[in-house]
Amino acid sequence: MLYTTAMDKAIIVDRLVKSFEVSQKEPGLTGAIKSLFSSKKKTVRALREISFTIQPGELVGFIGPNGAGKTTTLKTLSGLLYPTSGFIEVLEHNPWERKPEFLKQIALVMGQKNQLWWDLPAIETFELNRAIYEIPTKNYNDNLKELVDLLEIGKLINTPVRKLSLGQRMRMELTAALLHKPKVLFLDEPTIGLDIIGQQKMRDFIYDYNRKYNATILLTSHNMDDLSNLARRVIVIDAGQLLFDGAFEELIAKFAKEKIIKATLGREDNIKGLESIGKIRKLSFPEVIISVPREATAVAAAELLQNFPVEDLTIEEVPIEDIIRKVFRGELKK
Repeated sequence: MLYTTAMDKAIIVDRLVKSFEVSQKEPGLTGAIKSLFSSKKKTVRALREISFTIQPGELVGFIGPNGAGKTTTLKTLSGLLYPTSGFIEVLEHNPWERKPEFLKQIALVMGQKNQLWWDLPAIETFELNRAIYEIPTKNYNDNLKELVDLLEIGKLINTPVRKLSLGQRMRMELTAALLHKPKVLFLDEPTIGLDIIGQQKMRDFIYDYNRKYNATILLTSHNMDDLSNLARRVIVIDAGQLLFDGAFEELIAKFAKEKIIKATLGREDNIKGLESIGKIRKLSFPEVIISVPREATAVAAAELLQNFPVEDLTIEEVPIEDIIRKVFRGELKK
């Protein structure tokens, strides 16, 4: 039991349960009409007694397949959802009470949601947040300048949001969320939809913010690079249940023992010889996807380039979903 407040814990979650009641209807027009007058209800358990604690200043990866309960957890920790049962404490506050002194210390950034005013420049949202969070003018100006410089958005803050690219909007979203210098940051897919350069800039910023301000960060992502570059610890959940909580290196060492090589071939010469490189996952000319042992990646890539008509080649990590599926099959021994 974790109900006793621990001064050295930024986040405490103990046996958290969150259930939703959803309506069921029969298929077709008849089902739709019936649902107008009476509908069957069923209870969906989004979170099933998950427990974990996070220390101040920790940057933790929070991963799982779609529908695992990640976003529900973040919304509950930030006070947007009320838990069905269990205990939560964030910075010694009950999140669902939504007290001003609590809200001034946290931020929730969701990669697929927009808090910015679509037809107005982002600076208007920044000014609104200054008033909402009661940020002193000098602090606001200093914080804004720092964020603008770090995220390289000085030429964009007066541009209507609708005219910005996705990557530019994400940097604006992050600026709006961090103007009040939150101590706890919940990031839900912050690099989704960004190009490679945009992803790296976002990762660099998150890393620097964590180190400079000793901020506690809980990060969800399907991008292996986000986790490998940022999180030393990962929490894995599926179907609302916690499956793994430990060092990222431990997860990778156990379950990501391979890398993926994707190649585009110029000709169909000697395609059968590809089997000597590694395990063929997909072969549909001109594309070939091969998995190889992690330690043999460089050698396998060199053999491909030397012995086959390769026009393009990329090396990627095994998708997080593949790693998690191994966990689902019981290959993680606790």
